[in-house]
Amino acid sequence: MKNQPFTFDQIHIEVARNATDDFNLFHDKHKWLQITHNPFKGPIVLGYQLNTLIEHQIRLYRETHHENQIIAENNLRFSNYQITFVNAIRPRMPIYLDIKKTLIKTYPNLTLGNRIAIKSEGRTVLLGFKKETQAPLFLADTKFNALPDLNEIPDCTTVPNTDYFLKRKFMNNGSVKNFLSGSLAEQSDYFDELTHVAHYPEIFPCSLTSGALLEKAQLENHNFKLNPMVYTSHDISVDRQFVSQLKNHDKLHILVKQLPESKENTLNNTSIMLRTYHCYGLLQNNDVLFRITMNLVPLEEILKNLKS
Repeated sequence: MKNQPFTFDQIHIEVARNATDDFNLFHDKHKWLQITHNPFKGPIVLGYQLNTLIEHQIRLYRETHHENQIIAENNLRFSNYQITFVNAIRPRMPIYLDIKKTLIKTYPNLTLGNRIAIKSEGRTVLLGFKKETQAPLFLADTKFNALPDLNEIPDCTTVPNTDYFLKRKFMNNGSVKNFLSGSLAEQSDYFDELTHVAHYPEIFPCSLTSGALLEKAQLENHNFKLNPMVYTSHDISVDRQFVSQLKNHDKLHILVKQLPESKENTLNNTSIMLRTYHCYGLLQNNDVLFRITMNLVPLEEILKNLKS
């Protein structure tokens, strides 16, 4: 399915980054100039904005093709996004989202999925898949039975006896609505105060992990101007059942685990080592709302690789 072109303006970026407390310089209409050797020639759209645009358009696709009944009848409670970022999007660049026809696989487990791509000016910006499954596709084996009470752990600290950095956030209906609008999604499809409807989208809680990573890096004295990092991929599994229960002021504990860099874990078989983070969103009783693997690389390494 090919949609009409979408266009982000700078105000969409401002709204989205403010809604998620994302202070990455790449999105700042002034500070992008302070990034060393920034090749993007202006502020760029947030990765999670694009993910939310994809979420909303696939939601419309599912409704049009009557696929929600299949999802409900087969308890496909996990929504999975496998996203690879290829290029950046600047304000006023028309982009085209292509959603391929749904494929239903029955072996080894029932999966309903679509290939997706975003292109702009003849170039691929993003590639990936959106899949509905009975179990999470990513980080499914991680358990949190032995964690201490996260309510007692100070914000922005390491959870004792673990490798997890903790960032505590609270759900806010206003921020969610702003993020939807900033992502070119129709907020009235999710919220209607007159009829007391408030359905949280899947990606918004996940988007708060970017701010958590930034705060972690800031505490580690990372220099965002001299050593900027860019996302290369997001692998996301969201529990749709828990999303449906979210409400205003709910507490979300974001756990971030940074994996050691390795020559076995590189970008597209180059010598550029990925910086990989495993991120989890935990609700009360340590119910896991989302599981995410995010890969980043230094911008400097990408530029070096392009020149060589």
